[in-house]
Amino acid sequence: MHAAKLSKSERLIRVLALLKDRRWHSTWEIMQKARVCAVNSIAAELRANGKAIVCKQRYTGRAMVWEYRLG
Repeated sequence: MHAAKLSKSERLIRVLALLKDRRWHSTWEIMQKARVCAVNSIAAELRANGKAIVCKQRYTGRAMVWEYRLG
């Protein structure tokens, strides 16, 4: 995979800014607030840029939700 450089990618910068509060954020929330798609790919790119991104699944009672945070 080719990862964008954090310093040159507005989408990576927006997602990292959202995750800096170190709280859990759902895929949907990240997509809406950071105006991005493919959150799992962005998480992989942030990891390739040295950022510790933690991911987990949570069952809401209706669906499985993926959540991300800065580790």
